[in-house]
Amino acid sequence: TLFHISFQDGKKSKSATVCGYPISIFFIVVNEFCERFSYYGMRAVLVLYFKYFLRWDDDFATTIYHTFVALCYLTPILGAIVADSWLGKFKTIVYLSIVYTLGQIVMAISAIHDITDSNKDGIPDNMTFHVALSMVGLILIALGTGGIKPCVAAFGGDQFEDHQEKQRSTFFSIFYLSINAGSLLSTVITPILRAQECGIHTQQKCYPLAFGVPAALMVVALIVFIVGSGMYNKTAPQGNIIVQVCKCIGFAIKNRFRHRAREHPCRTHWMDWAEEKYDKLLIAQVKMVLKVLFLYIPLPMFWALFDQQGSRWTLQATTMDGDFGALIIQPDQMQTVNPILILVLVPIMDSLVYPLISKCKLNFSPLKRMTVGMFLAALAFIAAALVQIQIDVSVTHIKTNLHTHYLMSHNSRIQFIFSYSKPCLIIPEKLPCSDFFFRYVSAQFHIRDNRGQECVYTQKLGFGSSYTLIIPPTFAFGPNCENSIQPVVDIKPNTIHMAWQIPQYFLITAGEVVFSVTGLEFSYSQAPSNMKSVLQAGWLLTVAVGNIIVLIVAEAATLPDQWAEYILFASLLILVCIIFAVMAYFYTYLDPAKIEAEFAHEEPEDKEKRKSLEMAKKDSVEHHKEDRRSSDSSSDEEETKQTKI
Repeated sequence: TLFHISFQDGKKSKSATVCGYPISIFFIVVNEFCERFSYYGMRAVLVLYFKYFLRWDDDFATTIYHTFVALCYLTPILGAIVADSWLGKFKTIVYLSIVYTLGQIVMAISAIHDITDSNKDGIPDNMTFHVALSMVGLILIALGTGGIKPCVAAFGGDQFEDHQEKQRSTFFSIFYLSINAGSLLSTVITPILRAQECGIHTQQKCYPLAFGVPAALMVVALIVFIVGSGMYNKTAPQGNIIVQVCKCIGFAIKNRFRHRAREHPCRTHWMDWAEEKYDKLLIAQVKMVLKVLFLYIPLPMFWALFDQQGSRWTLQATTMDGDFGALIIQPDQMQTVNPILILVLVPIMDSLVYPLISKCKLNFSPLKRMTVGMFLAALAFIAAALVQIQIDVSVTHIKTNLHTHYLMSHNSRIQFIFSYSKPCLIIPEKLPCSDFFFRYVSAQFHIRDNRGQECVYTQKLGFGSSYTLIIPPTFAFGPNCENSIQPVVDIKPNTIHMAWQIPQYFLITAGEVVFSVTGLEFSYSQAPSNMKSVLQAGWLLTVAVGNIIVLIVAEAATLPDQWAEYILFASLLILVCIIFAVMAYFYTYLDPAKIEAEFAHEEPEDKEKRKSLEMAKKDSVEHHKEDRRSSDSSSDEEETKQTKI
């Protein structure tokens, strides 16, 4: 049956189905595709927007970029608590999507240079205005994208009934495919949009379009999600397990502190001090979660390296040659290598590499895989350091003491040395925009004297180059005057091709596949049935902490060379990798289902005992209050007598 509406007790079921799938999930999948396109598209061009539009230096641009990413991975915890304890998933997604959409619109407006360009020179006159709008937009986006992150997938799962396990599994595969599709397309398209020129008074790189299209996709995502409202199965909030876990841990710590005296006997585990208030099953589940969360402690260092693809590696690409023949690759488009390689490497690892290792009788456990993933990420940064060294070697500076005139173009420097005796004015006809990458362009300069004579000189420019143009004493205006100008190449155009970044992208993506996919699989296998969301929140928290590490290093490190920073990060990850390997060696794998089964049917006498203890404690408190009232009454009577006397 292609289309089916089931009825129960004369009433329509929760949703109509197509090919056995609830129609409502199609709205959710489209919503997720548009939202991921919006997020990754905006993020792809963000660091270049900081550098070339807001004119921040590389370190500060990196700091703000990773602060934003950290916020995006901190807010999911807030979103999960709000959805499960207060609003429910549907309302949380709608309300925070509105916040998200407003943030994207504000970002698009902040990138319009004409708003404050009163003198029409293409440069905003009030940069503070643009910075303030950008920060407001990023905060709103972080609240929106992070807040809905834990809700959308779970809300999709809620649309299926118990007998639709197969369809639910297929839905999650399609759901994550839509995430990768949105990410891949956005990182290809938005850099192309950014490279266009737009503006009212002057034509500049079109950041408003690069941010505006993701904003439009977010509007589409919100509308599509709301349109499906009548078909959704909306479950009421039932309390957040994260809050329950935190309360249980808090009570155990407080109770242990109260009974810190030596006369109180020790207990097997410090969480056992929560037995006076919480079920043994919940305490056992919390113990399993804490055991896994302890292994998470070293993990942020991996994300500190991984998320620099959008910052340091993109900035590195701006100093490289992106000419692939007929195709000119923008630096922010290199990020597309990651999702492309993921689509290739995941099936290869699952169907070829892992089975081959298994046939070789090698114990390649999940924790060992994660260790290998961390090591591959460290190798990726060593490769990035080697590329950076070659970039630095290709840049040499020549100094001169002669009186010169400089013109900056295409991130290139034009230096005129005058030996000509008469005063001249040099006027560039049109200098290319400062962030137009990789293509060789020709810049024309008009050399004029005070009598109106003119000589037009054309110089071919390449990104990162520096030229000295010597105007000799024999220079004369007239036909072929440009032939007497002597060009000298001080710094050659960038010769390190962007393709040299592919090895580092391959290593970091291979590390991600081995580390991230395996890590999530391991976490779910070791998590109690009702606490997988707790470990998901902990996993996202490691990503946030990793980005905080980057912004700390970017601001605190005083390394003079970028390649040295890459080596520093690689060294730190190798050190953490060793620590994690030791922790993994002593880790004992658990069977959560077996442990839960032992506590699933708690003995009635244990419950009765806890109930009796609670009643006794309550009676004791009541008796204490009553005694206090009697004492206070007697005291009041005695005081009245004394007063009368």
